[in-house]
Amino acid sequence: MISTKKPPLMNCEIRHSLPGRVRIYCRGLGYLEEFASVIKQELEDGVAVNSVSLSTISRTILIYFNASEASSDEILDRVTSVLGSWSLSAFKQERAERNAKLLQERRLEEESVGTLAQRIGVTSITLLFAWLRPGPAPQTFLGRFLSMPALTAMGLAWPIVQNGTRSLIVQKRPNADTLSSSAILASVAAGQGVSALTIILLADIAELLTAYTMDRTRNAIREMLSLGEEFVWRIDESGHEQKVPLSDLRQGDHVISRTGEKISVDGLVLSGEAAVDQSSITGEYLPVRKITKDEVFAGTVVKSGRLVVEAERVGDRTAIARIINLVEEAAHKKATIQSNADRFSAQLIPINFALAVLVYFITGKFSRALNMLIIDYSCGVRLSTATALSASICTAARNGVLVKGSNYLEALSEADTVVFDKTGTLTEGRPVVSSVICSTRDVVEKDLLCMAAAAEETSNHPMAGAIVERVRRAGWPVPQHSNNEIITARGVTTKIGRSIIRVGSRKFMQESKVNMAAVEEDAQRIARQGENVIYVARGRTLVGIIGVQDVLREDMKKALNRLRNLGMDDIILLTGDVEQHAEIVAARMAMDRYHAEVMPDEKAENVLRIQSKGTSVVMVGDGINDAPALAYSDVGIAMGSTRTDIAMEAADITITGDDPLMIPSVLQLSQKTMNIVRQNFGTAIGVNTLGIMLASVGVLPVFWGAVLHNSCTVAVVLNSSRLLIHDMEKGS
Repeated sequence: MISTKKPPLMNCEIRHSLPGRVRIYCRGLGYLEEFASVIKQELEDGVAVNSVSLSTISRTILIYFNASEASSDEILDRVTSVLGSWSLSAFKQERAERNAKLLQERRLEEESVGTLAQRIGVTSITLLFAWLRPGPAPQTFLGRFLSMPALTAMGLAWPIVQNGTRSLIVQKRPNADTLSSSAILASVAAGQGVSALTIILLADIAELLTAYTMDRTRNAIREMLSLGEEFVWRIDESGHEQKVPLSDLRQGDHVISRTGEKISVDGLVLSGEAAVDQSSITGEYLPVRKITKDEVFAGTVVKSGRLVVEAERVGDRTAIARIINLVEEAAHKKATIQSNADRFSAQLIPINFALAVLVYFITGKFSRALNMLIIDYSCGVRLSTATALSASICTAARNGVLVKGSNYLEALSEADTVVFDKTGTLTEGRPVVSSVICSTRDVVEKDLLCMAAAAEETSNHPMAGAIVERVRRAGWPVPQHSNNEIITARGVTTKIGRSIIRVGSRKFMQESKVNMAAVEEDAQRIARQGENVIYVARGRTLVGIIGVQDVLREDMKKALNRLRNLGMDDIILLTGDVEQHAEIVAARMAMDRYHAEVMPDEKAENVLRIQSKGTSVVMVGDGINDAPALAYSDVGIAMGSTRTDIAMEAADITITGDDPLMIPSVLQLSQKTMNIVRQNFGTAIGVNTLGIMLASVGVLPVFWGAVLHNSCTVAVVLNSSRLLIHDMEKGS
């Protein structure tokens, strides 16, 4: 179960360098053979590059460049940037390669709960009948296969026999079903049809619990993100409205959405006007006004109004469907511990066959040899691990946390460093007015804010919006004013009556010859608090200053404290904001360190630099400007007010609410999941080893060997199922 730690998949490093020549190694390059020509062309288009030789076999890139125009480090940066855009493809190929090495088992998550329940019913009725009306022992070998328990067992075992035989033929190796089918057939051949049925019954109960858990996981995700509409109103060619099933919609259809309804397609507004709640897709906390030619998304809600939308993407092509598919796409995202569980159990299967032969030759007892086939490690290890991981994902989904694959739960449980973005993550992502200071006696707070609102009313700047929103919430009327004039990177002017109102930066005031001496001390004080200072002047007289700040999320400090208690040794702030604001936030949150004025690509470099020291990094961001860092981190978490479709694709885990306490909650869930998996490993190996030892010396009969083995499997699966009732809010 112990594996060596590999370098990050897309980490690039210089292997050899001479002036004008550099060889760069990237492990992920070995999985990008299909895209090699495109990558080569992108690199050759770079500045100072003369030629590029790329080998996916050696996983290296040899680049000749003009040394007077670029350095080796700059070429390395260019290669890192280009290969980073192919990280998802490389990741999928790597997972596919790993999974191809595993034995082909029946897909438990595709087993129907109803089918398994029917099998259990048939088996139970047959066993009950056999116990109530036991028939005479078969006198011939053929007769052993013709009893009712034997015929029922062979019929129910047919899918198991098929898969076990296929593994032998295709992969030249036995799998868990090969072992189970051998034990069932051997039991029937020995005249122990009841033992064969017992094996099937208890195995089906364990698989039913696993299938039920996985079914609940899928349903929890779909309920969380579903469109919620089975029928929609479509306008036909004659202009009449008709109610049609959602599945009948096609690209180009004109769909009507009214107040209270969910929009069912991605498309453009043809007519109408409405306030649309887009929080399920974009995370915007306020409804957005949609008019003709605006884009709308399936899964968003019309709060008021009526829209006619031309469908551009329907069904599985909508943004919401792509999100669901990303979450459900588990084939490339199996946890390492789950892959190791499959591999571990697969390696022990041949040992069971060898033990059966060995015990038979030593004791000459067929019943003891049969127990070696009945008692195996694979079922308990494989089923309990899959159940634990699926139950954990289900519990997370019920609490508004989307986990795209079980591998991210395992990686999260092993992480020791967490990196936070500031705006929209640590903070609310929407500025608010936090300070109002008047500098003249004839102007009070209301007057100052109303003057500023008049100047900022038509601006789309976030800080302007904060001032206007404060005035509207207070119920104050915005004064009548002239057209506003925006001075780029300075401020804005307007006219109220005969007075010119200037609102903007300190530099704007200086250029406008406005004396700011009266507020110098106050301006410095609120700036030290991390607020942005906005100056307001009437004519040439400064009437006051307004402090606007992106406030910290409620409970964020508590969330960081819980992360430390759960083992996060290093908590880092990574932001594009100015040094002063970053320092203030890092100090308030008691973070270990911070990096300010960092561009999106530089955030990814910082994450790689941290990983290069052997640490496992969790990145928490808004998923848009943090997308490169989210992609490079071991686990990327998107949360808060900027959960766009891009955020969902970039992040590994998405918290759909605004509660920062969900970050330590999902970490605690991942740690509990891994602890339960380890418990199950110990229990399954210990109990089955004891059973094999007792059976080999003749203490444990075949029937009770089957009961012991399968009861252990059911027990560890039930232990895993405890995660379905885990309370993420209380952590229990």
